[in-house]
Amino acid sequence: MPKHTSSNCILVIESPWELDGQDSNRSSVVPFIEGIAKLHGDTDVYFLNFYDKSSFKTALDCLCKQTFANTIVYVAAHGSSTHIAKVPLKDILSAVSEKSAKFNIRGLMLGSCFAGGKTQLLQNFTQGSGLRWCAGYASSCYWLTGTMIDCAIISSALGMHEEHYQDRESMNHAFANALAPFAPNAIIGNGKKHDDVPLCESLQFVIQPEGKGHRPLLAAEEIFAQAHSLRAETEEEAY
Repeated sequence: MPKHTSSNCILVIESPWELDGQDSNRSSVVPFIEGIAKLHGDTDVYFLNFYDKSSFKTALDCLCKQTFANTIVYVAAHGSSTHIAKVPLKDILSAVSEKSAKFNIRGLMLGSCFAGGKTQLLQNFTQGSGLRWCAGYASSCYWLTGTMIDCAIISSALGMHEEHYQDRESMNHAFANALAPFAPNAIIGNGKKHDDVPLCESLQFVIQPEGKGHRPLLAAEEIFAQAHSLRAETEEEAY
């Protein structure tokens, strides 16, 4: 069989959402991701569902068959601060981290409520791996809004080249461009005490550039600050 010719790949591993009583696997992030891939071009999309720890491992093993220049894993499912669907968060991070170097998995997008809250855990599993960035939400997240933000982040990551991954500032700037169109104080969901949480307090990033001496560091504050500057520049140009 012919091998792929694309440079980029998005691997979507999704658990059924059941957003309402009639949602018989109706809701999915896959059509949104396929749209991003078509918009960007030069990008393949592969996807499978998972239901538990065993099926997540099977899905990841099945999807990781080819090596691309830039692969992004998008895990999409209901989540908590300790689990995504029925899988412990640390097991998901460990599984992706272990495959990251061999399959050029540069980024991990956690499209799950609260999964981004364990920032130390995200840093630990990014350290020393092939992952260059990881992002997730520290609160609950409205499904459609979160999916749109995830797509913006992934779209920007598709545009990164080798030189971007060697420079922390370049990566921060790319993600700031992704977030600039979104209002940072817009409510993205709720915290554990059911309080409203704005996007800028929920979305977390861990960035680890390539090369010796680089460590995975939290980057959300810097990314949102740059996004604010980009919005201000755009508003000035409009006048």
